[in-house]
Amino acid sequence: MVQLSTSVCLLGGFLGLCLIEPILTSLTPSSMCTPLRTLNDSLSHRRRYMKHYFPVNYTIRVHQREVFRLSNISRMRSKVKGVEDLLLQRLWFQVNQGVLKKIIRVMPERHPSRPYTAELEQRFRDAEGVFVQSHPAEVFQQELPETIQDIWDYLTEEPDRVPESSWRLAPPKSLLDNLYQTMFCLFSGCFAGEEAQQNYCGVSHWKKGRKKDLRPES
Repeated sequence: MVQLSTSVCLLGGFLGLCLIEPILTSLTPSSMCTPLRTLNDSLSHRRRYMKHYFPVNYTIRVHQREVFRLSNISRMRSKVKGVEDLLLQRLWFQVNQGVLKKIIRVMPERHPSRPYTAELEQRFRDAEGVFVQSHPAEVFQQELPETIQDIWDYLTEEPDRVPESSWRLAPPKSLLDNLYQTMFCLFSGCFAGEEAQQNYCGVSHWKKGRKKDLRPES
């Protein structure tokens, strides 16, 4: 009787895991991991191309919503009703699409960082394409929560219609640091290593690893 009871429990637990697993993994389809890891390979060189090849304290003009940090994700998760990671992932692509365009725009044709940034943008677009293909079309037609919709509207507004108070100055490397950290936060399933599970959405994780990035830079 004990053996039967144990077997039933194990079977029930297994079936429970089978039912839960699609819910846990649906936020980051496995097809997303290859392009995101490829993008991560490029981002590992951001210090060299976004800091060493720019003047000291160099900044570019971006929309305040394009300064997209871990704290923004944490705030929306706690305060925006109905927000899901899929919505935040969509917003992540929209934000950083504009960031990469603005970085490229300030570079002369022969700037040493331009080929790197162009390749980075292409890899970002590749990841975005896979992201769109990995979800039903209906997902992108759903009504957004008001807060997310407001941010989306600001990001897609014509630049000359954006109030002066909505612009910010930010170093290119800082913007790519934000892209990098929030990517790990929102697509953590693609970056889980053999070590203990990491809280990539926690600021403390990145402070602890500031001197030692997840991948060495060159």
